Amino acid sequence: MTLPQPDRVDGYVDLRSYAAIGDGRTVALVALDGSIDWYPTPDLDSTPAFARLLDAANGGQIELRPAADFTVERSYVEGTNVLATTFFTDTGSVRVTDSLNTGVAGRLPWGELARRIEGLDGEVEMRWSVAPGSSFNTASPWVQHSVHGPVLQVQGTTMAVRGRDIGEEQASDRDLSGTFTTGAGSRHLLAVVSTHEEPLPLPDLDTIDDGVDRTIANWQDWSREFQYDGPWADAVERSALALKLLLHSPTGAIAAAATTSLPENVNGGKNWDYRFAWVRDTAYTLNAMIRFGLREEVHAAVSGMLKSVREQGTDLKVFTRLNGSRADGAEVLDLPGWRGIGPVVNGNDAAAQLQMGVFGDLFNIVQLYVDAGHVLDTGTGRYLADLADLACDVWQRKDSGMWELDEERHYTTSKLGAWHALSCASHLADLGQIPGTPERWRAEMERIRNWVETNCWSEERGSYVWYPGTDQLDASILLHAISGFDRGERMNSTLDALRGELGRGPLLYRFSGAEKEEGTFVACAFWMAAALDCVGRRDEAAALMDELVPLANDVGLYTEMIAEEDSSFLGNFPQGLSHLALITAALTLGEDRD
Repeated sequence: MTLPQPDRVDGYVDLRSYAAIGDGRTVALVALDGSIDWYPTPDLDSTPAFARLLDAANGGQIELRPAADFTVERSYVEGTNVLATTFFTDTGSVRVTDSLNTGVAGRLPWGELARRIEGLDGEVEMRWSVAPGSSFNTASPWVQHSVHGPVLQVQGTTMAVRGRDIGEEQASDRDLSGTFTTGAGSRHLLAVVSTHEEPLPLPDLDTIDDGVDRTIANWQDWSREFQYDGPWADAVERSALALKLLLHSPTGAIAAAATTSLPENVNGGKNWDYRFAWVRDTAYTLNAMIRFGLREEVHAAVSGMLKSVREQGTDLKVFTRLNGSRADGAEVLDLPGWRGIGPVVNGNDAAAQLQMGVFGDLFNIVQLYVDAGHVLDTGTGRYLADLADLACDVWQRKDSGMWELDEERHYTTSKLGAWHALSCASHLADLGQIPGTPERWRAEMERIRNWVETNCWSEERGSYVWYPGTDQLDASILLHAISGFDRGERMNSTLDALRGELGRGPLLYRFSGAEKEEGTFVACAFWMAAALDCVGRRDEAAALMDELVPLANDVGLYTEMIAEEDSSFLGNFPQGLSHLALITAALTLGEDRD
């Protein structure tokens, strides 16, 4: 698909313009015009030296593009997270291959962003610049002149630009830039090598260029381990690769998204930091990875998550930092935000909330792991038995719900999170994997079921409601068609009620009234497809999938939300939960077709 040169409105491009590349510790976002507008180093949750995404004036970027007007085509190299972009101008065409290089045995011990440029035909004048930003207004970048050439410094991060045939390097006191011209068959290289608070290696140019090919081979080796031949296979593979981007290789933690503070509402006010590892997202990711036969990622994610939660004791947190430590509350930063829509935040206040769904998510992780043929250690088994006993009591409390709201209530799906935890715990006890009293757990499951069926069903609405005493609806109930709590007449009727009130074409809002403050929630729409299949409405489910899958951007990625008016992207990007929900729906429908 050939696309026009994107417009930059006050320095910002539409969120659909971005593609993501990564190396197992961080993610860079590449705009359709060749500008890298987001690149935290060394880790995804580090303060980024390149953050034009949130601050066009001072955020910093790595530019590489034709000097003249252009059109563009791009796609990922097959089976990889390496991006190939072809620019077409009136005088010729050129291909740029963007890679966050990996090493022979995984991530390199430094950051290595490589941009290979190949002239295809004619001549194209190219311009480039490497301009670090202010690291969220905490530092002023500067150029240090060393015996090996200029070095960029900002907030403990040291960077060098390595280039081949990219013209004469121009250095200011804050950035480096240059111009060069491609011809048919010419080959060039622009690379940024970085470290944080440690010495900086300077790999030779052949090694960096070879690293692009090695990175492509590494991704393709991983993709060959990926086992899926069901419906919507291309979208499922791309979603799996997107999730792999979000997996933090040192700990196995899975980030919810690669960014912070991209707005859910164009009027501002709903901006969050998603560079944390949610227990919920880990559970859904493991479900997919186990199905795909990805053993190493599964074990890393399970062991990392269990280590983290055991350190918390019975005070379970909804999410942790990528290194496994407790997350901090939100700090509001003095930055404009994408297209001036603030606030920009570092951290997330939901870190201190009670969400009972986390019990179900954690037990779901463990059951998936055990049912895949693995064994728990004794200490983990005892810890989980204690948590199951706690779930028997804590489900009667109010909490903030799955949507992390400020007002605590008796949310329906929070109770069902406890129900799911006890279901999994009973199953694990039956297998001899955890000690405890499953008789009590099963009895409490029935109490929860009776409570939900008595208090959370509305005959008038023909639907499960958000919480007792309201007629408002909540799309997270869809997860409990998938979990198996209800696949009968009540759930069937609930799906119709949800589509009637919250649906906008194939898309779905999270809950009643959400349309006043945010876009439609991509994951909810895919959960609807899976839920339709679970209640036996398979043709409707497949038709819905056929409408939803093309709503990705040109490289197959989804953000958190999509505006119903014009299908523009809203929220953090790429959003793991959106891709997880696509995979869940595809696997669910694929099982039934098989």
